[in-house]
Amino acid sequence: MVPFRQFVLKTHSRCNLACTYCYIYAGQDHSWRDRPLHAPPGTVRQTALRIAEHVRAHHLDEIRIDLHGGEPLLTGPGPLLDQAAALRAALPAGCRAHLGVQTNGTLLTPPTLDTLAGAGFRIGLSLDGGTPGLNRRRVDHAGRASWPAASRAARLLARRPDVFAGILCTIDLTSDPARVYGSLRALGPPMLDFLLPHANWTSRPPLPPGPAGRTPYGDWLCTVFDLWWAERQPAPRVRLFTEIIGLLLGRPSTSEAVGLSPVVALIVDTDGAIEQVDSLKSAYEGAATTGLDVFRNSFDEALGHPGMAARRLGADGLCARCRACALMTVCGGGNYAHRYRAGGSGFRNPSVYCADLERVIRHIAARLHAELRVDRPPGAAPANVNWRTEYKT
Repeated sequence: MVPFRQFVLKTHSRCNLACTYCYIYAGQDHSWRDRPLHAPPGTVRQTALRIAEHVRAHHLDEIRIDLHGGEPLLTGPGPLLDQAAALRAALPAGCRAHLGVQTNGTLLTPPTLDTLAGAGFRIGLSLDGGTPGLNRRRVDHAGRASWPAASRAARLLARRPDVFAGILCTIDLTSDPARVYGSLRALGPPMLDFLLPHANWTSRPPLPPGPAGRTPYGDWLCTVFDLWWAERQPAPRVRLFTEIIGLLLGRPSTSEAVGLSPVVALIVDTDGAIEQVDSLKSAYEGAATTGLDVFRNSFDEALGHPGMAARRLGADGLCARCRACALMTVCGGGNYAHRYRAGGSGFRNPSVYCADLERVIRHIAARLHAELRVDRPPGAAPANVNWRTEYKT
C-alpha cells in the first residue's frame, strides 16, 4: 500500500479574507465553524507522533509537511516555529521534512519572512494575478481590497528565491489569460499553478454566456501554455503543464489534477480530525470527513478508509466513459472532486471539466509532438523540452 508522503496541518481554521469564490467558507461544507480557532500544542504534538509512526512503518526518508488554514499567519510566526520544532523532534533520524506555508500574503512582513526562512520554511502565495484588478475577488470581510498587502508580500518573496515556493492562481474566465500570466510571471515565482475552480456536475463552474459545447477553461489554459512554451529563457515551472508533459512522456503524476497516481496527502484539522483533501468540501457537507482523528487512529488506518481507498484505485476508480477514453492515463479523470454528481452516481463520473481537459491535453500533445519532430543534428536534445519536463515538487 502506497503510504502518505504529504501531511497538511491546519494551524488556523479562520481566514482574514472573504474571497468571493472560496469553496471552504462560501461552499457546501460548514464544518469549519465547529473547529477550534487554532491547533492546540497537544494536537500538534500528537500529530507529530502519528507522522513519525507512519514514517517508521513505511521507512520513509523524505516527507512534506504544509501548514495551512484558513490563513496560517493569523497565529503569527511563533506557533508555526513551535509546530515545526515539534514535528522535527518527533521524526526518526534519516527522514527529511520539507516544511511549507501557504498564505494569502496579507500578513507577511519582513520580520515574519526572516523568521520563517530561518526555520527552513518555504512559502507559497495565493493570488489571482499580479495586479489589483485581477485580485478584485480577494477582499477582506469589510470588502476592502487585499492587493496592497498581498503585493508587498509578493515583492518580499521575489527577493528571497530560496524561500519562495510559488503562486497558486484560481482561473477566472473574466480575466484575460495573457494578462494574468504576464503579471504573475513579472513577480518572479519559481512555480505557478493554475487551478480550475472547484465545481462539479451539481454545482457547475462559472461560465460566460454562449452556446453549449465550448471549452472556455481549456481555451484559457491553451493561451497561457502557448505563451509559456514560446519563452526562450527559463520560465517559472507551470505545474499543470509540466504534469501533462510528464504524463505524455510516460512519467507518473505528482498532482491530483491529472494522472492516475495514488493520493499521497491527507489533512489534519485544528481539532486533530484526519480528513481527505479540502477540495472534496466543494461537493457536499461532510465529503472530506473520515471519522478518524490523531488521538485514536493511525495514518495507516486512514489509508484503509473507504474514501481514501476510492481515490487510490487508479483506472479502476473511474467511470466506464473515462476508462474507454484514449486520454485516460494522462487525464486520469481529472480532479476527483470535480466528478461529483448528486443523486446516486456520486464521484463515478467524468470531470465536469472533461471537455476542457481534453482540449488542453491534446493541445499540449500536439505542441510537444511538433517539437520532438523538428529536424536536428543526431543526438541533439529537443529545444526547450528538458527544463520544461522537470516536475519535481
